[in-house]
Amino acid sequence: MASDNMDFTVVSYNMHGFYQGHPLIDDLINTSNPEVFLLQEHWLTSANLYIFDSKFENYFSFGKSAMSRSVELGMLSGRPFGGVQIAISLSHTVNMSLLSSMVS
Repeated sequence: MASDNMDFTVVSYNMHGFYQGHPLIDDLINTSNPEVFLLQEHWLTSANLYIFDSKFENYFSFGKSAMSRSVELGMLSGRPFGGVQIAISLSHTVNMSLLSSMVS
């Protein structure tokens, strides 16, 4: 019986801010083409999460900003913080379906 060798690469990465961290993601996509990214500390507001879709066009991404409450309270001040994002290669989205959606 023939053995199918299927590699599936998942990368977990603390971005220390989107603009500081995205060059490494670009490099990983060009060299390893991981199937999934688990990204922490992107520091983007909810209104700017679209940047993942425009920057990484071959990935379906979803996540959450940790700064939503701060934005609701008024003008941002101080250091940005938090946020998580999951990016999945579009080649795998044919095998996916949304089970539920949670809004908080």
